[in-house]
Amino acid sequence: MSLALFDTLFGSKARSRLIRFFLLNPGAEFSAAEVSEKTMIGRPEASRELGRLIKMKLIIERSRKGRKCFIVNEDFPFYTELKSLVSKLNVHAQSQIFRKLRVVGEVKLTLISGLFLNYPKSKVDMILVVNNVNRTKLKHAIAHLEAEVGKEIRFVLMNNEELHYRLNMLDRFFIEFLEGPYEAVTNKVPELKRFIAGLKK
Repeated sequence: MSLALFDTLFGSKARSRLIRFFLLNPGAEFSAAEVSEKTMIGRPEASRELGRLIKMKLIIERSRKGRKCFIVNEDFPFYTELKSLVSKLNVHAQSQIFRKLRVVGEVKLTLISGLFLNYPKSKVDMILVVNNVNRTKLKHAIAHLEAEVGKEIRFVLMNNEELHYRLNMLDRFFIEFLEGPYEAVTNKVPELKRFIAGLKK
C-alpha cells in the first residue's frame, strides 16, 4: 500500500500522518508541541485531529507534571490490524517525498531499504552519497521524510571519495546492505553498478 492510498483511506493527510506516527512509536509519550514538530502538522490542525483520535480511543491523553502528553492506546480494538497495515506501507523510490533530497547538495547516490521497504533486518533505512552537502538543507529534508513516514530514519551519509574507498575495501556494511532488498532512488555511480554485478557472480 502506498502513502497516498493510506491518506485517502483515512480521509485526511494530517490524520493518517498522526496514525502512522503513533503506531510506529508505541510506548512513547509526546506533548502536543512535539507531535506538531515531528509530524510537521500545524498546531491547530494537529490538536483537532488528536481530539478526534482521542474520541476514537486510538490515542490516550495523559498528564505528566501538569503537562498533557499523548500515547497510542495498544488496547484499541483494531490496534494490531492497524499496526500491520502501517508496517506494510512501502515507500517506493518513485515517491515524491524523496524530491526533498535533491536540494541538499550534489546527490550521487540514494539507496533505500529498512523502514522504506518494510525490511526491519536492514541496519539502515537509507544510504546517501552527497558531494558538497548543505547540512542545514539535509536536516530539513530528513525531517520532512520522517514526518511523512512517521518514524526516525536511520541513514548513512558520505561523499563520493568515501564511497569509492568503501567499495575498494569491499566494505562489509555495503555488501550486507546490497544483499538485502533495496531500491535506488538516485544512482550516478557507475562503479557501484559494477560492484553489484560482481556480487551476483
